[in-house]
Amino acid sequence: MSKTIKVALAGAGAFGIKHLDGIKNIDSVEVVSLVGRRLEQTQEVADKYGIKHVCTDLADALALPEVDAVILCTPTQMHAAQSIQCLKAGKHVQVEIPLADALKDAQEVAELQKQTGLVAMVGHTRRFNPSHQWVHKKIEAGEFNIQQMDVQTYFFRRTNMNALGQARSWTDHLLWHHAAHTVDLFAYQAGSPIVKANAVQGPIHKDLGIAMDMSIQLKAANGAICTLSLSFNNDGPLGTFFRYIGDTGTYLARYDDLFNGKEEKIDVSKVDVSMNGIELQDREFFAAIREGREPNSSVQQVFNCYKVLHDLEQQLNAD
Repeated sequence: MSKTIKVALAGAGAFGIKHLDGIKNIDSVEVVSLVGRRLEQTQEVADKYGIKHVCTDLADALALPEVDAVILCTPTQMHAAQSIQCLKAGKHVQVEIPLADALKDAQEVAELQKQTGLVAMVGHTRRFNPSHQWVHKKIEAGEFNIQQMDVQTYFFRRTNMNALGQARSWTDHLLWHHAAHTVDLFAYQAGSPIVKANAVQGPIHKDLGIAMDMSIQLKAANGAICTLSLSFNNDGPLGTFFRYIGDTGTYLARYDDLFNGKEEKIDVSKVDVSMNGIELQDREFFAAIREGREPNSSVQQVFNCYKVLHDLEQQLNAD
């Protein structure tokens, strides 16, 4: 495919805007339709980015014959069904994390992708962040092997708010959304499937109906281990912080910055063409479409992550 790839983007909130900002830097890609829950707010975003078609129903965007691909930045509970809707419409699809919030739904997407042969990718952005790419390249070169990962994912979110501080219409989830990043990254960086997983959670919030604190332990087949702490109760500093402990060094990843164990900053600016993980994720999606290949972070590649999340949920429900 040499022509301009025409994209419909569903979800005009915080993450949708991040994708729009990233796509501006990618040649021969045009967002031709923007789908949002509120027409007036969606129109405002569309006007800012020069998007001509605006609607509140994904089906209207899928009906446009010029649309080649769809990026879904919609609420978690809609991801699987909308991914299936896109694939059935013959469109390539990239869905923001998580692929689903139930294993059976993830399985259905994976099976349909195999049937259609279309590109279906999940937004496991950590695979693309330059800091984690730098570590991955060191692992691939045989210069570093993970012994342990220690990860903290901390937010202060006691109401339904998005990354822009705006009210959300849906409830975020520590396990199916935020833990998914680390579960997938750990297996990816260890180069080995997860064979053991344990979880405990704190009290269920009286209004949100979810656990606000969680602790997860993982073990890969090659012996590497991971400890993940998650909280919506943490009043700063916020974000996800990674410590890679390996056989030849220790590395600390904070957002897009990387340090060694002595807190000396490592230059990751030359790892890829951008420092923006969302942009790099989108570049991979469009490259896979053009080249007719499976993308990094494809539905098939990340599927085992959702098996692990399912097993952890079963544990937590049994407690």
